[in-house]
Amino acid sequence: MRLRTQVGIVGAGPAGLALSQLLRARGIESVIIERHSRSHVEARVRAGVLEPHSADILEACGLGDVIRRDGLVHDGVNLAVDGEIFRIDLGALAGRGLIVYGQTEIVHGLVAHSRVPILFEAEGVALHDAEIKPALTFTRHGEACRIDCDFLAGCDGQHGVSAAFVARSGGRIIEHSWPFAWLGILADCPPCHSELIYARHARGFALASMRSRTRSRYYIQVPLGARVEDWPDDKIWDEIARRLGPAVSPAPAASLEKSLAPLRSHVVEPMRHGRLFLAGDAGHIVPPTGAKGLNLAVADAELLAAAFAAFYEKGDTGALDAYSDAALRRAWNAQRFSWWLTRLTHKFPEAENFAERLQEAEFDWLRRSKSAQMEFAQSYLGLSL
Repeated sequence: MRLRTQVGIVGAGPAGLALSQLLRARGIESVIIERHSRSHVEARVRAGVLEPHSADILEACGLGDVIRRDGLVHDGVNLAVDGEIFRIDLGALAGRGLIVYGQTEIVHGLVAHSRVPILFEAEGVALHDAEIKPALTFTRHGEACRIDCDFLAGCDGQHGVSAAFVARSGGRIIEHSWPFAWLGILADCPPCHSELIYARHARGFALASMRSRTRSRYYIQVPLGARVEDWPDDKIWDEIARRLGPAVSPAPAASLEKSLAPLRSHVVEPMRHGRLFLAGDAGHIVPPTGAKGLNLAVADAELLAAAFAAFYEKGDTGALDAYSDAALRRAWNAQRFSWWLTRLTHKFPEAENFAERLQEAEFDWLRRSKSAQMEFAQSYLGLSL
């Protein structure tokens, strides 16, 4: 099988799916190549916090009605210190709130709405001639396939072929590993609070989140090397309740899914090589503390779609040439906020008393200072980007 398209997209995650929809709205052809099955892609449990601008982009992708119907609008976010909770009023400080809507549902909706070919179960994907005449080769259901393209969009994650191609071609990877992991549990039980709670506790960080009015998502900080099998449901619920404090009461239920993820920070520079452009996790990984991963992915898609449109409509390469710098500026701004919030809320191994007292002072400043809360709100909602 041999095909020809304008933009070959590698990866059917949020970045690739959103990019294909935004390109189609501009009359630009694309094909998506995905190594996993459709059921695998749609079943992956990921983040669920949307910045206002991300919701606007997804509305342009055809998901506006379902997000307005099923998304949970939050005008505030809560921080807890050893069980004492205080609220940051996002609506009053920044004029908009966030929307809680699961990435699993976003991916499902984007796939269902897609009018772009998505070739799932593509094995052995390889990129060729990214400098001049880009092409993709792969095997699908035993058949050798080739797609010739004007451009390639690498949206296949940190461990995909696109990021590796850029790294081999002179790019560099800048990364940081954090000394702990997040253990997550998803369960069909009402959320313990109407808004998100980020908790700092002597035993470690905890996050109370949700996916709907009846489905909750919680995370707790655990040491590197922890194993899911060592954390039965009862043990997780006990630890969640202890770290959140007596002001809220989680309602334990059998887990639908449990996951364990080390925290890492990772950026590929530049996010381009020749006619190959990186987007989403292929270009950057941020700690989930700041809820930036999904939002960066759809922002990359919007930026890249506009750059392709300028090329095809006007023959203008300026936006394509500026894409990497613009995307990296946004990514590093998100890294800065995620770094700060991770350091503020987590317990670090071998931390000195001095460092812990600095955390306490930072929380106190955030609780008392409107200007500090304003900066938090703008960064959390992506408005400062």
